Amino acid sequence: MEIKYRRIVLKLSGEALAGERGFGIEPAVLEYIASEINRVVALGVEVAVVVGGGNIWRGEPAIAAGMDSAQAHYTGMLATIINGLALQDALERLGIETRTMTAIQMPEVAEPYIRRRATRHLEKGRVIILAGGTGNPYFTTDSAAALRAAEIDAHVILMAKNRVDGIYSADPRRDPNAIKFDRISYMEALNRGLTVMDSTALTFCMDNNIPIIVFDLNEPGNIERIVRGEAVGTLVSHNNHAVGRDG
Repeated sequence: MEIKYRRIVLKLSGEALAGERGFGIEPAVLEYIASEINRVVALGVEVAVVVGGGNIWRGEPAIAAGMDSAQAHYTGMLATIINGLALQDALERLGIETRTMTAIQMPEVAEPYIRRRATRHLEKGRVIILAGGTGNPYFTTDSAAALRAAEIDAHVILMAKNRVDGIYSADPRRDPNAIKFDRISYMEALNRGLTVMDSTALTFCMDNNIPIIVFDLNEPGNIERIVRGEAVGTLVSHNNHAVGRDG
């Protein structure tokens, strides 16, 4: 079977790295994610990973307790760099050549993000981990994933979720009548307020025609199935009328 998506951005939440504990970094989870990435690297797929930091730092409670908002956001960016370095180690232990690139410069531990350099790494078969968000406060790592996908001409953004296999009309863990959408348009997802990514990032993807696939990270082989063109999770793109089925 041919490969449909040759260059991808994989968006990982910080919580995805925490496993069942819900905080910190679970080594077994890192190993699993690295092995899933390895499966598509072996197919010749170019992979960029954008990581969150919610397993280490959550800005909202700190801001609610009185912390300066910008300072809280910068702290969260540093958390994403910790996660990026940990994932880099897991990938390199599998023999995958990897570069961590940061929007906030810290040359002792990672390369600064430079678009042309990032693209060159991908062309050479290296996985790049894009940490530090956009480098600006008030923007989420969802926005970083959308921005970097546009900059490196990625073919798709894969939004990894924990034990949720796509986009639903309601939270399927709370509403047994929730309907799963196999595909939906950007505008309809925005109008319905569905959990795809934050609205700024989703609007950016719509304006730049970057398809998004929301899928369950915990199902082994899902990333490979997606890059091969199989229908996995929920596809968000232009001109997709909402198509759903009972969850």
